[in-house]
Amino acid sequence: MAVTEAPERPANRRKAVRTLVANTAVALLTAVTLVPLIWMVTVSFMPRGESSRFPPPFWPSRWSWENYHELLVRRLIDGAWFDYRIVPALWNSVAIAAISTALGLLLTVPAGYAFAKLRFTGREWLLRVLIAALVVPGQVAMLPLFLMFRELGLVNSYAGVILPSLAGIFAILFVRQACLRIPDEMIDAARMDGASEARIFVSIVLPLLAPITVTLALFLFLGSWNDFLWPLIVLSDQHRYTLPVAVASIVREHAADGELMMAAAVVTTLPVLALFVALQRYYMRGLLGGSVKG
Repeated sequence: MAVTEAPERPANRRKAVRTLVANTAVALLTAVTLVPLIWMVTVSFMPRGESSRFPPPFWPSRWSWENYHELLVRRLIDGAWFDYRIVPALWNSVAIAAISTALGLLLTVPAGYAFAKLRFTGREWLLRVLIAALVVPGQVAMLPLFLMFRELGLVNSYAGVILPSLAGIFAILFVRQACLRIPDEMIDAARMDGASEARIFVSIVLPLLAPITVTLALFLFLGSWNDFLWPLIVLSDQHRYTLPVAVASIVREHAADGELMMAAAVVTTLPVLALFVALQRYYMRGLLGGSVKG
């Protein structure tokens, strides 16, 4: 017994040390990630001017809702109603992100499946073009896109914000890679049983792609929610501003009001953070591709 146990103890100790080092590294990385987020929340509850002291305090001396009240509540000032229009911008962002996500899935999921499993003329050539276009920065196309939308009368409209993001190349390639894991034999068997391509896609492929679809939906929603530059270019009416554009419009006047800006950052971050936490189980499964077996 003594001869067999002796070599196992150093190995167990090395394994325990590696586990301890790995857990410590993960804990430190988590702390580095969370501390700025927590500080953003605590500063949003500080009284005006407190965060500008040196050294900057981490906790407020007095918890106050003053910044959120000024940011979100419509007020009567000198006989006239005034607000920053953050709440309407919040609903604009929710509606635009939801519509962009739904339409984006409707276009990119079948396109990704077609590039992976269907045979048609020019498929490989089109795929190479898509991969080549993936390296072109989106900012390059903004000026010609704006001129095109102006001719079509889509400037300063919600359609003008939504349309450019509907058929993203990354989304198509993301779905294609997931579809490649689906066995061809499964699809061929369904065809031999007389199932149409639409029936195969809806009844066989879509259930297998559920985690991938949820992950892609999260990507599309976050991309639309965080998009700032294109809505800033295409929207000129304040009543149609998205949340990032509305927040940026008040930064020019209140850049020195750190507490108010942090409250705006919390309002911008909180909805997507809640969505990510709610869907994180599907998100991880989608990234790992665990539900689709090749």
